[in-house]
Amino acid sequence: MNKLEGAPEMVHEAVSCGAAEAVVVPLRKRSLNGELYKRDPKIETLIGELMVLPRDELIGRAAITKRSDPGYVPSECLVYFIRASRHDNSEAWFERLYRILMERVLRSVPKSESSDGKTESLTRSVIRDKVFSRFVGMLSADRASYVGKLDYFEVRFDGAVASLRRDAQEQAWRDENRSQTLEYDEESGELTAEVERAAGAHDPFAAPDFDDPVYRSRLDAAIEALPPEQSRIIYMLKEGFPIDSKEPDVMTISKALGRSEKTIRTYRDKAIAALRLALADGEQQ
Repeated sequence: MNKLEGAPEMVHEAVSCGAAEAVVVPLRKRSLNGELYKRDPKIETLIGELMVLPRDELIGRAAITKRSDPGYVPSECLVYFIRASRHDNSEAWFERLYRILMERVLRSVPKSESSDGKTESLTRSVIRDKVFSRFVGMLSADRASYVGKLDYFEVRFDGAVASLRRDAQEQAWRDENRSQTLEYDEESGELTAEVERAAGAHDPFAAPDFDDPVYRSRLDAAIEALPPEQSRIIYMLKEGFPIDSKEPDVMTISKALGRSEKTIRTYRDKAIAALRLALADGEQQ
């Protein structure tokens, strides 16, 4: 099996031969406007610097958890080295990096235990498992064949994990008993932020590509293609109208459309699922 392209041993040899710098493999995935994903220039430079370090030194720096520490290695860099290790002949190297990255992923999602450690939330536990399983699945698949979706983790790791978390929250909410009593904020009379986040976790208007005019054009077209009532709901959500409220003077989507809160949520879920499918069709792997 070939050595890792850009592995420390090979980079040291290149430097001794007068090479100016280590070569960082570019990303392959393209955005909706056809442009290749690009890492932050600082991340790109740091990867090149880290490639020439002995592996034990790189592992030592990767284990630093405090972001303000000068030696801290951003997760975008760790994803790069883990993906590059598929060309290496050392599973131990992969495992050491993998364990560090997985610890970071788990720290970024809510713990299932309460702060006092006496109770555990089944929903939060399910969310953690879904996020962890989804990310591990992508990394595993990438070792066999390049997975374009992982490129975003090298561009904006925190945002990519947050997206996994939102998807997991949405799915966990769907899997729960939909007939349970919804919780309302005592002061505003509206549904609590936690319930709203779980119900509408995927927001097409807050997607990473929303500033891309091509994405917005595709989103508008996808909304127009929805059944009339679904498109009206999506537009009202965009304008900030709540689905329901206990306050009689608050204009809600339920009142405006003359539908029950449960019906509005069902239509919203179907609309968002259709939008996600329509927008995903335009992504290039």
